[in-house]
Order: sequence, then structure tokens, then C-alpha cells
Amino acid sequence: MIRDVKLSDAQAICDIYNYYVENTVVTFEEENVTVEDMADKIKYITDKYCFIVYEKKGKVVGYAYVSEWRGRSAYRFCVESSIYLDKDYSGRGVGTILYEELIDRLRKLNFRVIMGVVALPNEPSVKLHERIGFKKAGHFEKVGLKFNKWIDVGYWQYNIK
Repeated sequence: MIRDVKLSDAQAICDIYNYYVENTVVTFEEENVTVEDMADKIKYITDKYCFIVYEKKGKVVGYAYVSEWRGRSAYRFCVESSIYLDKDYSGRGVGTILYEELIDRLRKLNFRVIMGVVALPNEPSVKLHERIGFKKAGHFEKVGLKFNKWIDVGYWQYNIK
């Protein structure tokens, strides 16, 4: 079931996200996010944008949200997406379901463009974005350093119709 995020989801979201912080380069965060930090993010995002979760049997197993892509006024119809799944739910279609709902909500709010930012290599995320209809729009080489490894970043763009 997809629903709007609640502040009480902050711990579950941290549990999902901090796995990626500790074990992967898919996020450039290098220290675990606290529940308080996540609650603040939830408040900020839900005030202006969309933040949804996928719940299965009472457990949050994935989430997606959008935030400001760039700060200048002319970019106000463009957002950057973030989507994370419980590591045990990857490859089960949850990401596709979350993205489809997120896009539908953004369409109703008159947003025009979604930018998906992907640390590379990350074949599952690239496949998800392209399955949804995102098109690769840019590639930046060695822009992040995590675990003593330089990481590329790709940008995928989705034009909301």
C-alpha cells in the first residue's frame, strides 16, 4: 500500500537509508542519518513537495520523495527525486510502483520535470529509471569520493506530460 509519509515513519526510513549509507556508494552521505534529521527532512519535504512510502504488512519497505532541484526561481517546475527500498525488497516491483505514484502526484501539482541522480555504476537504479521512461541527460566523472573510491554521477530526466 502506498501512502503519504508520517513523522512516525522516520525511524523506518532511517533504517532503510542508513543501510545504503554504511554499505554502498549509491548515496554520498557518509554518516548515518538520525531520526531527528529524517523527521526534519519529512517536515520540509511535505511542506512543499511529495513524500510517499510503500507499506507492506505494517512495515515501511520503500519510500520516494522529491525536493528542489536548483534554487533559482525559473527551476521551480523541476524537482529531484530520491527513492530507496529495503534491501530485501529490491527487484520486486516496489520501486516502479512508488515512481508511478510519485509521477502521478507531481503531474497533479503541475511539476514538469523530474531529475533522477544516480551514483554510477548502479545497474538496478538505471534500469528502474529507464523502465519508467527517464532518459539519460548527463554524466559527470569522478565527482564523489566515498570509501576511498571516486564515483561518477549520472542524471536521468523525466518530462511529465
